[in-house]
Amino acid sequence: MITRNRKLSISLTFILCLSAAFSGCSVQDQMGGDEVPMVLSGATMGTYYRVSVSTLPLNSNAQELKAKVEAILDEVNQQMSTYLSNSELSLFNSSESIDWFSVSEDTAKVISKGIDIYNLSSGAFDITIGPLVNLWGFGPLGRRDNLPTDTEIAAKMTTIGSDNLKVRLSPPALKKSFSNLNVDLSAIAKGFAVDRLSEMLNSLGTTAFLVDIGGEMRAKGTRRGSNSVWRIGIESPVVASQQIQKVVELDNSSIATSGDYRNYFEVDKVRYSHEIDPRTGRPISHRLASVTVVDASCMDADGWATALLILGTDEGYALANQKDLAAFFVIKTEEGFEEKMTVRFRNLIKKE
Repeated sequence: MITRNRKLSISLTFILCLSAAFSGCSVQDQMGGDEVPMVLSGATMGTYYRVSVSTLPLNSNAQELKAKVEAILDEVNQQMSTYLSNSELSLFNSSESIDWFSVSEDTAKVISKGIDIYNLSSGAFDITIGPLVNLWGFGPLGRRDNLPTDTEIAAKMTTIGSDNLKVRLSPPALKKSFSNLNVDLSAIAKGFAVDRLSEMLNSLGTTAFLVDIGGEMRAKGTRRGSNSVWRIGIESPVVASQQIQKVVELDNSSIATSGDYRNYFEVDKVRYSHEIDPRTGRPISHRLASVTVVDASCMDADGWATALLILGTDEGYALANQKDLAAFFVIKTEEGFEEKMTVRFRNLIKKE
């Protein structure tokens, strides 16, 4: 019997005391003066976005800033969505050509980073994994009513592999080795969008902000009314509730978490996670429940969090230390959860 948990796994981090810090705000309140707190929010990329600004940019107001935010999000969606049939990525995926296919600089940049992490993780992070994600019922095609067969998995395995994808940055273009190769940037595009929004806020002279897209975040400066930097709570991987596992202070840095406990289905009491290992074609089955990565780039943090989760505790922890990543691992045990962290991450923990 199949049972499903339809909660998204994307909202794995949340802001401590955000509602207390910004409660009572409205669009009207956000219109006057550059010291007024503001939160802009909405839907994007199948999840939410929230931009918290401690100080309004000079000569700006809420409506103008929200328009700029949503213009960037619409642009990234039009470039990288697999749900929009006319997006750059969808057009590339549907093309049967194996010649160079022109794309935007942004799309080429994100795919280049995806290929880099693919190579550095020995194939654990793979932006061509879409056919397997769909096969297991976690993609745009929706859920299926039974488990994939070994034959179906083996067939899809022949259609993936980022080593079959080439990217050119100037002029920006993509090229695939065979016509049915598909690219899915869902494990890295949200992080890139966070970076884009942060760069826009920086260009406007914004001195303090927190950008959040589905739990992938980037922060700068201090919270309004406080001399302290933004404090981010990393969620404990408990399905039934939201509990804080660890607190991190962010300043001019980004955070992303990947976990196996919010988006899954069960068959005969066996859980099948949405996190698919491209090396086996099957959902991960190890005890690593979540990985959080802090980095200057949210795109990098986003991609690496997924890669390390797929690798599992031993391989992931070893690689994180080798690459000097600030990474935090939460591992399931019989008694609860166990933590492991790299030296770089340990320095970020909020002191009790």
